[in-house]
Amino acid sequence: MRESQIAGFVSPILAQHGLDLDAVEVVPAGKRRLLRIVVDGDGPDGTGPLLDDIATATRAVSVALDESDVVGSAAYTLEVSSRGVSRPLELPRHWRRNVGRLVTVRSTEGEPVTGRVTAAGEESASLDVAGTSREIAYATVTKALVQVELNRPVPKELAEVVDEDEDQAETDDELDETDDTDDELDDETEDDA
Repeated sequence: MRESQIAGFVSPILAQHGLDLDAVEVVPAGKRRLLRIVVDGDGPDGTGPLLDDIATATRAVSVALDESDVVGSAAYTLEVSSRGVSRPLELPRHWRRNVGRLVTVRSTEGEPVTGRVTAAGEESASLDVAGTSREIAYATVTKALVQVELNRPVPKELAEVVDEDEDQAETDDELDETDDTDDELDDETEDDA
């Protein structure tokens, strides 16, 4: 199995499902081989593919590989996954899909910088570093990794939706309490009769 042949074979299949091929790795695993395909995509909100999209593409790739000779006759296990946070941001599309995320950037211009991606273009990205905007040219980046945040700030547009949902939930709870009170009154009325 040659990674470059597999990449050329699966790329058009993934493209039909709105996904980009990010990497192909063939790893020996005993008598079998592990064929790992890493994908990326915009998804419905522009921040990456959905699990269902990857599952559908995986089935299509699996069928196509089984019907071709690109992987040869050796047994293999197919694994298709998204980029995750452990892979470095290398292309403009990686940066664009991570707007709003916290990243640590090592560049040729000095010390590592950690900031939130506020915008991403074709040549550079803007980071909010401790309240100060800083432009980072991709050409100067030696490594950029997304940082895992357990309490990531909610973007304003989502915060408004969450607030509306919470307000609706409170109204629903108040209505439920009113219904419970009405039920208790009905029970007392029946007992009196």
